[in-house]
Amino acid sequence: MQLKPQGLSDESEVSPRDMAARAAWLSFVGGLTQDQIAQQLGISRQRAQRLVARASAEGLIRVRIEHPIAACLELERDLKVRFGLEQVRVSPALAAGSDPLIGLAPFVAPELERIFESETPKVFALGTGRTLKTVVEHLRTVEGAHHKLVSLIGNVAPDGSASFYEVIMRFAEKTRARHYPMSAPVSARDEAELTLYQSLPHVKASRALAKSADLAIVGIGQLGDDAPLYVDGFLTAEELTDLRAAGGVGEICGHIFDRDGCYLDHPVNHRMVGVQVPEGHMPVYCVGAGASKLPALRAALHGGLLAGLFTDEWTARELISQ
Repeated sequence: MQLKPQGLSDESEVSPRDMAARAAWLSFVGGLTQDQIAQQLGISRQRAQRLVARASAEGLIRVRIEHPIAACLELERDLKVRFGLEQVRVSPALAAGSDPLIGLAPFVAPELERIFESETPKVFALGTGRTLKTVVEHLRTVEGAHHKLVSLIGNVAPDGSASFYEVIMRFAEKTRARHYPMSAPVSARDEAELTLYQSLPHVKASRALAKSADLAIVGIGQLGDDAPLYVDGFLTAEELTDLRAAGGVGEICGHIFDRDGCYLDHPVNHRMVGVQVPEGHMPVYCVGAGASKLPALRAALHGGLLAGLFTDEWTARELISQ
């Protein structure tokens, strides 16, 4: 159990939050009952209960289960055999209807920590998105200054704003690695603009570094009405409809693929400034789970786009069953 440090600027908020963290520590690490916590802190039992509840609600508590669960290990083996994967990790299931990321993100974080703790200097290419953004918040600080991190996709939205789900800076903070964002729009408006962006020295250098990466770590996007590319304004409704009509079921770093895991020969793919993966012999590890991600995950696995998968128990069973 780990208490997450929080930066506070409002002095009036420091004391209650500090008390909540202390109560949570006494409860989950110290093993004290609420009566004992109340006595230790000199407060009522009711307040002790509220403080522990607050610590949980505000994300001050992180849980890591070190013992592997047999059913999950069996699913990992089955997925490796079924799809020829080199790395699979399956997190235990949550209650029906829960957001899969609640359980998956804290489960994946220590796996990535072990990867970044490698003593051999490596280049890690990173995708973007809500999934990776949630995972990195659970990452502990590791010593990875000998590594390099590089973005696989641009970080500028169509309106010129920074992409909300850009994650390379947070990964760099957690690993102390040198990092190379792709400072360009996610996609160009036409071929001439694409040529211009990709010819910029810093973009050219980032693309070259990304293509040479030892490992890519990505999320995966669905192409339903909740498609991340559409919701975040990178696709119009007409483009989304056209991509689905062309057979698109999912995307990795903005590049759309069909149910066989083959990237579409489509103008949207042609306009992407970033790098399509896998590139050469680069292994691609994907973090993804849940019903909305299932068609995209199944297609990417069948198409051999992925070498590794971090998912949850429910999604793993669904992938194996069909």
